Amino acid sequence: MQAASKARLQIHFCVVLWGFTAILGKLITLPALPLVWWRMLLVSGALLLLPKVWRGLSAMPARVRWAYAGIGVLVSLHWLSFYAAIKLSNASVGATCIALGPVFLAFIEPWIARRKFDPRELLIGAAVVPGVAMVVGGVPHGMRPGILVGVLSALFVALFGSLNKRLVDHGDPLTVTCIEMGTGALFLTAMAPFFPHAGAAFVWPNLHDTWMLLALSFGCTLLPFALALVALRHISAFGTQMITNLEPVYAIVLAIVLLHEQRELDGWFYAGVVVILAAVFMHPLLHRRQGATQQPELLSTAESHGMVE
Repeated sequence: MQAASKARLQIHFCVVLWGFTAILGKLITLPALPLVWWRMLLVSGALLLLPKVWRGLSAMPARVRWAYAGIGVLVSLHWLSFYAAIKLSNASVGATCIALGPVFLAFIEPWIARRKFDPRELLIGAAVVPGVAMVVGGVPHGMRPGILVGVLSALFVALFGSLNKRLVDHGDPLTVTCIEMGTGALFLTAMAPFFPHAGAAFVWPNLHDTWMLLALSFGCTLLPFALALVALRHISAFGTQMITNLEPVYAIVLAIVLLHEQRELDGWFYAGVVVILAAVFMHPLLHRRQGATQQPELLSTAESHGMVE
């Protein structure tokens, strides 16, 4: 098998694993805050066992460490709102809302990167509006708060993805991941006392949730991270982005097969998903000629979102 073909299969496998994050978020019985806290703690703790990460930390200027720490706070807020959306609705709705990340990115990235806004990107925003309307109309009324929280999660994706891109040459990917995951865990620890419910971060998971958290942290975070870093050496940025845009599709299919969520949603929801995904796939097509390069540092957070641009 040629290296490029193998790399594409690896990226598809990574996207399937990332699609499982929504499924596991629904299966884990912990509230969103302790779920995210444990995930970030486990990932950062595992990375701190690697000498390469310590070398990267010592070589990184303090100013850059603080910048990545700030991004880590945004990542924690993204994951917190993402899993809260799943808890308030279901995995399909949460995954669909995350598909809006590239739409927000089209407007936020020019501002953060200080580049001229491309009017073509207005097409993406305009195209996604009817899809969102259909999604809202296709879910039960009680799930609609989950859509609002999910849209907020997509906004956080665009914010930290743009900031990570701006700092793309300032750190080793594993070191960046460790800083952002560790800082996110610390931030949620500080925030936990302000949550007036049973969602404090210091909740010990039961045996079922422990296995699910381990699968989420290592099987759906570190494993695809390592595989994708290898695959990015053999596949173009455009090809990678087109594959990773399939993540919501995989997540929704898995939710149908494993959770039977199609019983909770009607045809308007799935029609809206098609419209949103069409707009999402439009983004890399509009920018294919701009010569985007792979940026593995952006793999450091939140599954595939912002992996390449």
